Amino acid sequence: MDFLKRLFSEDFKHPELFIVISGAILFLPFLGYTHLFDWDEINFAESAREMLLTGNYFRVMIDYVPFWEKPPLFFWLQSLSMHLFGVNEFAARFPNAVCGVITLVILYRLGKKLKDHTFGMLWVFLYLGALLPHLYFKSGIIDPVFNLFIFLGIWYLIETINANQLKSALTSGVFTGLAILTKGPVGLLLVLLTFLVYWSTLKFRKVSSFKHILVFALSVFVVSSLWFGAETIKNGPWFIVEFIQYQIRLFSTPDAGHEQPFYYHFAVVLIGCFPMSVLAIPNLFNTKNDSMVPFNTAKWMRILFWVVMILFTIVRTKIVHYSSMAYLPLSFLAALFIYQYLNDGRRLPSWLLIINLAIGLVLGLLLIALPVLLIRKDWLLQLISHPSLQVEVPMYGWEYLGGVIYILFVIWFFIRMRRGQLKLALFSNAFVLGLILLFNGYFVVPKVEAYSQRPAIDFYQTLEGKDIYVLPMFRTYAHYFYAKVQPENSTHLHEREWFLSGAIDKPVYFSTFVSREGDFAAFDDIEFLYSKGDFAFYRRMPVSN
Repeated sequence: MDFLKRLFSEDFKHPELFIVISGAILFLPFLGYTHLFDWDEINFAESAREMLLTGNYFRVMIDYVPFWEKPPLFFWLQSLSMHLFGVNEFAARFPNAVCGVITLVILYRLGKKLKDHTFGMLWVFLYLGALLPHLYFKSGIIDPVFNLFIFLGIWYLIETINANQLKSALTSGVFTGLAILTKGPVGLLLVLLTFLVYWSTLKFRKVSSFKHILVFALSVFVVSSLWFGAETIKNGPWFIVEFIQYQIRLFSTPDAGHEQPFYYHFAVVLIGCFPMSVLAIPNLFNTKNDSMVPFNTAKWMRILFWVVMILFTIVRTKIVHYSSMAYLPLSFLAALFIYQYLNDGRRLPSWLLIINLAIGLVLGLLLIALPVLLIRKDWLLQLISHPSLQVEVPMYGWEYLGGVIYILFVIWFFIRMRRGQLKLALFSNAFVLGLILLFNGYFVVPKVEAYSQRPAIDFYQTLEGKDIYVLPMFRTYAHYFYAKVQPENSTHLHEREWFLSGAIDKPVYFSTFVSREGDFAAFDDIEFLYSKGDFAFYRRMPVSN
């Protein structure tokens, strides 16, 4: 308790160093222990690998052909990481672990500048103590970097309006431009929508000078043009056109089966961001605490949260990380709520504590249920008959202990919160969750991956370094990365029929689902190799002259 008092005291020495060490301990271990997951993680890592292999860092590619779905900034970070650590899972995920540490330090700095040291620490521990933000910093997807750039773009936009400084306008534009270079124009869209909603609440009265608007716009244009503009000049507008058309398809149609009910993102955020999601609820609907922080910051954060949630509820393609931008403003509103109760010395409302307890118990039960079902696979086979479950994966028999410990902690957390020991509860939650995720990352996640995709990845890894073609009969990026496909073995130069029945010039290795093995029945020269789990593997040899 003495340490906790010092930790939240204004006299606490080197708080940023403490945050950096804490983030490194919780984010870095076991980053490379599990294979990358299809599609996004492997997709992005493969683009970075191809950049590194070809030396062409200007154009994003998959299978050595232009890939127009994403701009290159995140792939540059991954390529740099792979240059340092090799082409592997650790290198692909390392940029987000670093981003996680940087994000925590930035939240502390912003919170301290806006209010004080205590507010900054509360903000850090609330964000660190939520499941999904924590997991994304251990992943190889684009969103953590993208979200940080957008958030900083909006934060400095707030400073521009309230401090009337050209430097803030320039900084806001630079970060917004970096967001565009990371994931495309949606970065600018989120910044502008947030501003427009805020401006509408002021009945569109003047909030900034033309000079500030011009500086912001020019800095966005210059930074984003470092790639978008140069790409258009060098190769014409076709790449940009394809990119924009792809974004429109995501907005208007459910891509790759990712159509979910309208409440999908709200459920994801409520459960996946426990406990900060519950603690933020009062400030999502109530403005009475807004005056506790200057510059209408609480209002901006509330607007940003609702803009993200409503926009991606409208978008037909619903993927879990699309709403991840909402986590940052949500954590701010939760920190503001806790800060108020600490200052007032009041106890939290019973209804809020009960919701926290209920969601925590649900998460704990899920952490128990998954490993228990893997341990007692005979139970699972009575519910689901699927080829992937035929894979033999050794289990220790105690992988569920992480969930048991988490449930016990959730009960302890509830008691401490009820007694008003908020700092102790939130600090403990961040580190207990982090340690349990490390436990599951080592003992549970690799075994889930073994059932889902590992048979295919193991097959592709046996083909590394061979002068062959690799052709899956389903959508995947795993073969490119794990077979380390070289430019001369790219499959994009021929139609699928050529590999199945044409005059091939080197062996072709196929992978398919066991449910589709009949697809090869008509081809006498395609040899069945073996099947494992949900996958079957084949080979076709060229005809000798």
